Amino acid sequence: MGYDNNQVTKAFKIYSKLAAGSVADEEDLKQYLADDNVRGLVDQFVDQVDCVLVVAGDLIYMIPKASSSMFHISNETIKKDYLPTSAKNSDIYLMYVATIVLFGEFYDGYQSMNPTRDFITMEEWLSQLNQRIFSIKEHGTEKLKELEKKYQYNWIDIIEKWEALDDLKEHVKKQQANVASRLSSLYITKRFLEKQELINDLGNDEIELTQKAKIIVQRYYMEYDFNRGILDFIYGLEEEREDEDAIDIQDSLN
Repeated sequence: MGYDNNQVTKAFKIYSKLAAGSVADEEDLKQYLADDNVRGLVDQFVDQVDCVLVVAGDLIYMIPKASSSMFHISNETIKKDYLPTSAKNSDIYLMYVATIVLFGEFYDGYQSMNPTRDFITMEEWLSQLNQRIFSIKEHGTEKLKELEKKYQYNWIDIIEKWEALDDLKEHVKKQQANVASRLSSLYITKRFLEKQELINDLGNDEIELTQKAKIIVQRYYMEYDFNRGILDFIYGLEEEREDEDAIDIQDSLN
């Protein structure tokens, strides 16, 4: 396929903007959509750095699809930019689990392809994360050690980290990130997600998903190749318990 110099220049400008800030504006989107050759070139550039493009509203986002991508955010970067200096990997994995639970609350535990709610409060998020971690703990130490190899998550460390956080001040609505509590831990995760343009702060401790987040969830979060069954693991125990409760109720009626 032949490309003229103008098409190559346009494509490179769009890619350069994406590489610099992971987002391109409305004018870039128009050029990207209007010319098949420009679009093909940009897609090739993005694929070469192990990323994909997501069009959300009037913007284009470049999202790393593999940890090998030069644009993937490393654990060290997350520690440096968002976490206290004493943070360990368990703090980062706690952020991941908190994020999965947050998104799950918008998708009815990932049972729906579209969001089932408009917003969630910080207190609801905290309550649901408490519930999920309690459910994970119910597997028991030996089972969790086996599951750690499968999911590459150190579930025991995550549970211990969560339980060690002070929950006596959870009634305090506004907390600083340097206060070691479960709620302040969620505020750190919230700040990270806002920076990545995945959530919006609506005020009054209410959060909504961005269009970018909704597209990423639809395309990748529910795919087994990307989440390795972690969603099933986090939500599976509760579903099993609900099934058992339903059987008990049915038996009692017979």
